[in-house]
Amino acid sequence: MEVEVGRYIAGALLTGFGALGAGIGIGTLTSKYIEAVARQPELQGQLFAQVLIALGLTDALPIISLAVGLLFLFT
Repeated sequence: MEVEVGRYIAGALLTGFGALGAGIGIGTLTSKYIEAVARQPELQGQLFAQVLIALGLTDALPIISLAVGLLFLFT
């Protein structure tokens, strides 16, 4: 019984902290992108491509933590 409760807590923490970390990362990336475009508007196209790649990699974290969290919850 205690091991099962520990798995539930671990799954919830993995999911929650993964989403929290991604939210902070996406907010930071977006704010720095806006600052960079405000400083050098001619680089907007190049910066936009790079920020999309970085946002995609940042979004991978909550997806992986959700998968591992669900694995803890339902196995």
